[in-house]
Amino acid sequence: MKKILNILWSITLIGTSTTSLFACNTAEYTPEKLAKIKEENKINTKNQTIRDNLEWIAPQEKPFNQVDDKWYFVVWRVNKNDDWKIIKFLNDTFLSDEQTKEIDLKNNYELFLYKAPYFPIDLVIGKINNIVSIVQWREYIKNKTYFKSIYRWNLEENNLPYLVIDDKGNIKVKDE
Repeated sequence: MKKILNILWSITLIGTSTTSLFACNTAEYTPEKLAKIKEENKINTKNQTIRDNLEWIAPQEKPFNQVDDKWYFVVWRVNKNDDWKIIKFLNDTFLSDEQTKEIDLKNNYELFLYKAPYFPIDLVIGKINNIVSIVQWREYIKNKTYFKSIYRWNLEENNLPYLVIDDKGNIKVKDE
C-alpha cells in the first residue's frame, strides 16, 4: 500500500504546477473566520468541560504534523450512502516520508494517516490494495461526502467524551 501511495503522490506532485503547489500551503480561512467557524462547530452540550476542550479542527491547521499526544475524533464514511462513523485515535506516532498509521477499517477501505513527500501529514481514505479510491482530508471542502469533521480533545484521556451521531447526522454527547 505504501509503494502504491508513493507512486500516486509522485504523479500528483509531477502534475501539479508550482502555483497550485504553493496554494496547498495557504490558509483557507483568515484567523477571524477560523475562530468563527470553530465556535459554530462546537458540540452542543450542557457540559462546559466538553464545550471548552473539544475543539473542531480545520485542515489548514495541519494538526498531525507534530506528535501532540492528543485524542482526535474523526467522523467519516466510505460513500454518501453509508452512515457516518466516529472513530477516535491518539496522535502519538511520528511519521516520516512514505509512512502510514492505520486508524480504522470499514468495507475494504481504511482510514489512515499518511506522510507523502513534500506534503503535510494527512488523513486519507483508501481502498485496500487499490489506488483508485483515495480521498484526502485536506481536500475537505471538496470531499464533505467522506469527512464530516475532526475534533481534538485538549484534556487527558480519562476525561474523553463519548460522542455519537444522532438520526439527523449531528454529532452530540451520548445521553444528551
